[in-house]
Amino acid sequence: MLLVVLAAAAPARAHIELMRPIPRTLELKIPPCGLARIPRGFDVTVYKPGQTIEVVWQETIAHPGHYRISFDADGDDDFVDPRSFTDLNTAPSVMIDDIPDRTGNQIYRQMVTLPDIECGNCTLQVIQVMTDKPPYGDGDDVYHQCADLVITSGDGGVPRPPDAGSTPGDDGGGACGCSAGRRGGSGVSGVSGGAIAGALLVLALSLARRRRGVAH
Repeated sequence: MLLVVLAAAAPARAHIELMRPIPRTLELKIPPCGLARIPRGFDVTVYKPGQTIEVVWQETIAHPGHYRISFDADGDDDFVDPRSFTDLNTAPSVMIDDIPDRTGNQIYRQMVTLPDIECGNCTLQVIQVMTDKPPYGDGDDVYHQCADLVITSGDGGVPRPPDAGSTPGDDGGGACGCSAGRRGGSGVSGVSGGAIAGALLVLALSLARRRRGVAH
């Protein structure tokens, strides 16, 4: 029983995982952000207009292909999947395309410059286009990750993202990973810390009973 609880607490292993900015979800399959109709979350990263930032992601299961980084100033409806393996830089939302995949599981770092605008509902997207899953277009060729951003000069306060429980703040370094606990810092999704603690207590009591049985 305990093993079932702990298995449910652990997130599924992704093929790619956005590390910075904070991803909206670890799901990957469904465009534009990995999960069907997934709303903007509480994990918001705050930047300055025109700021150059480092986007960091990890490939955990290797596939040949390339990566694309895109930006939508108002939501995520401007993101489009490429029409083929060779469809590059054809969408207005694309910031940089054809970032080459490297051999093996790697951590990728890519510098991009954000638009010189303010927005409280903007989104950054990273996709992996894989070339080892023909034919293209069957829904299994592209993995998607999105990050919810706020871009503000700070002069008039941070714009509130839709449905956010609190206004994200700036940590003084120009970027703030602001969380209201939807994913949290532990990487556990959908299972409370209390449930995990309870499961561990059950394990401890079970082990104690076994030791007493062996001693007798």
